[in-house]
Amino acid sequence: MTDPAFGADRCDRSGVDEREGERLQKVLARVGVGSRRTCEDLIAAGRVTVDGRVAVLGRRVDPDTALIEVDGAPIGVRPGLVHYLLNKPTGVVTTADDPKGRPTVVGLVPDDPRVFPVGRLDVDTEGLLLLTNDGELTQRLTHPSYGVEKEYVVEVRGAPTRAVLRRLREGIELNDGPTAPARAALLDASVVRLTIHEGRNRQVRRMCEAVGHPVVRLVRTRIGPIADRSLAPGAWRALSVEEVRALEVAVSTDQADHRDT
Repeated sequence: MTDPAFGADRCDRSGVDEREGERLQKVLARVGVGSRRTCEDLIAAGRVTVDGRVAVLGRRVDPDTALIEVDGAPIGVRPGLVHYLLNKPTGVVTTADDPKGRPTVVGLVPDDPRVFPVGRLDVDTEGLLLLTNDGELTQRLTHPSYGVEKEYVVEVRGAPTRAVLRRLREGIELNDGPTAPARAALLDASVVRLTIHEGRNRQVRRMCEAVGHPVVRLVRTRIGPIADRSLAPGAWRALSVEEVRALEVAVSTDQADHRDT
């Protein structure tokens, strides 16, 4: 007979023996959650889960397979994860390959390891775009329930009035349904800063056209907590550990629950 202390009770959902692998606090500290002592305190407080179960001090994990969350935020611990921030220029398509032979965003960043864009920007839209091989983070960043904010600076034809800005803030009726409330502020006579948390196809362009001010130029300036005014068009950089952590917090289950209330 198998002793329960050394049998199935010591295995996680994937069948990995919890006595094998790396100590959980070491894995968390390595990816920047905090010092080893801080990570131990988080585990002791019951704020860390592994594959949906509350972890305990001394827990060991396999970073290649474990789903680790802190306060409901998934933590990318798998070795080899990369997160790039690109300032996409116009004329570049947001795909890995283009049958028309146009330049792609993937061609502007290192090709090893292979990464994919998080969401998309139209070929004639500029600005910030994330690329990563972190599938869990990508799924949360693009899922509507997490409502990650995207901020744009929009040059339009004509001069929007206060009434136009109010319409943008309250929501616009489009052919695929009304948009959610947005934030809109006038930066110049024909320049609007627009912040949305949906991801519909060409949404900003359609919103502006619906209020009588077609887009002349569209630049995305922020994705959730990530912004960088110094990044030149066509340039990229790796996100810092702190920036990745901020993204993970922005798409935590706690944040999603808060937005739903």
